[in-house]
Amino acid sequence: MGDPKAFLNIPRQEAGYRPIHERINDFSQVEQTLNSHERKLQASRCMDCGVPFCHWACPLGNIQPEFQDALYKGKWREAYQILTRTNDFPEFTGRICPALCEKSCVLKLSCDAPVTIRENEAAIAEAAFREGYIMPAQPARNGRKVAVVGAGPAGLSVAVRLNATGHEVTLFDSKPMPGGLLRYGIPNFKLDKAVIDRRMKILEAEGIKFEMGVTVDVRNLPAGFDAYALCTGTPTARNLDIPGRELKGVHFALEMLSQQNRILDGETFTKEQAVNAKGKRLIVIGGGDTGSDCIGTGIRQGAVSVTQIEIMPQPPVGHNDATPWPQWPVVLKTTSSHEEGCIRRWCLTSNRFIGKNGKLTGVEVEEVEWLPATDGARPTMKLTGKKEIIEADMALLAMGFLKPEQPQTPENVFVAGDAANGASLVVRALADGRKVAKKINEYLIQKIN
Repeated sequence: MGDPKAFLNIPRQEAGYRPIHERINDFSQVEQTLNSHERKLQASRCMDCGVPFCHWACPLGNIQPEFQDALYKGKWREAYQILTRTNDFPEFTGRICPALCEKSCVLKLSCDAPVTIRENEAAIAEAAFREGYIMPAQPARNGRKVAVVGAGPAGLSVAVRLNATGHEVTLFDSKPMPGGLLRYGIPNFKLDKAVIDRRMKILEAEGIKFEMGVTVDVRNLPAGFDAYALCTGTPTARNLDIPGRELKGVHFALEMLSQQNRILDGETFTKEQAVNAKGKRLIVIGGGDTGSDCIGTGIRQGAVSVTQIEIMPQPPVGHNDATPWPQWPVVLKTTSSHEEGCIRRWCLTSNRFIGKNGKLTGVEVEEVEWLPATDGARPTMKLTGKKEIIEADMALLAMGFLKPEQPQTPENVFVAGDAANGASLVVRALADGRKVAKKINEYLIQKIN
C-alpha cells in the first residue's frame, strides 16, 4: 500500500462519457478514459483492506488490492500480470462488468465512493496491449484434443485455460465470428468489436482453432475429441405471449442488437429484414441492461421517441434498505443510454399489442401493485385496472432468457456458463469457464493417463 492516506485526500474520479450531442450520432465507445497520472491517483485510493471484500465479491477472484498497488507505483506490466492470474480477458470485463467488486469496496460501504476498480482494470489492459506486454504463449502439446461448442465468454474462457495446459482446443460456433454475446449482443458503443478481434488474434497465435459458421448438434458431437465443453449460452429469449404478438414491429431485443452489430461489421440486410427504429416510436419492454442497450441503439438509429417500461417497482436512488450489503444493491441504475433521452416507467404490465393493417401502433399497459411478501414467499403482483395505450411503431422484448435444458451426456462432456446456470453476467460466465476447464483437465489427466 503505497499511500495509506490517499483515500482521505483524493476523491473518486470517473472518466465519464463523451458528450451526448456527439455520441448519439455514432456507435463509437461512449466511455472516456483518464490520463496515466490521474489513473495512478485513483489506484492509490485502494486501502489494501485486511479483508478485501472486493476480492470476495468478484466471481473471478481478482486480486484487486495487489494490482491497484502496482498501478499506483507505475508498474503497469506487473499490474497486468497480477490481473491476468485470475482474468484472461480484462479488456472485456474492464468495459462491461457491473463491477461487483466496487459494490463491496469498503469505500463504497463507508462513504459511497469506491475505488474505480473497473476503469483501472481497463486501463491496465489497454496499457498492456499498447506497450506490447501481451505475447502469444506457445504451450507444449500433450496430444489430447478438446472441442468447445460455443465461442462466447464461457467458451473462450474454457478454451484459453485448456490451451494453456497443452490440450489442443477447437472452438465451434454457428456464428461467422467468435465472441457470442460480446460480439452479437452488446452494442459497439459499450464494447468496440476491434477489442474482441485483437484478443482473438492472440488466441489463434497460441494455437486455438476456430471453426466458425458451423452448427453442432449437442446430441451428435463431432468425433475425434477426448472431451467436450458445451458453452452454448441461453439462445431462447423470454417471449411475451399476449394478443397482437404477431404484428409487424414486435421483435426480440437481440434481433435488433445483433443485426446492428452485424451491419457495423459490414453485413447488409434488405428493407424487409431490417429491424430499425428510424422514424419510429420505440417501446422497450424490460428494465435491465439489455433494455438499456436497446434504448441507446434505437436513439442512434433515429427513433423519434423511446419509452422503457418495467413491471417491477422503481427502486430507490443510491441506497436500498431492503438490499443491504452483502446483497446486490437494488437501486436505480441510470446508464449512458438513459441519459441520452427516454421515458422510463415502472409497475406496468403489457396486456396486448395493438395494430392496424398488420402493423404495430401501440401497446395496452396496465398499472400493477406489488403486495409485500409473507412467510418468506415472493411479493405478489396485483392488477389495478388502470389501463392506457402507449403509442408505438416498434416494440422490443428485453425480458431475459430461458435457461436451456441439457440432454444426458457422456462423462467426457461438460457444460459451462449460461448453458449450465442460466443467463447471468459475462464475468460469471468467464469464471465458470475457468472452473469447468479445470474439471476437464483433471478428467483428462485421470482418464487418459
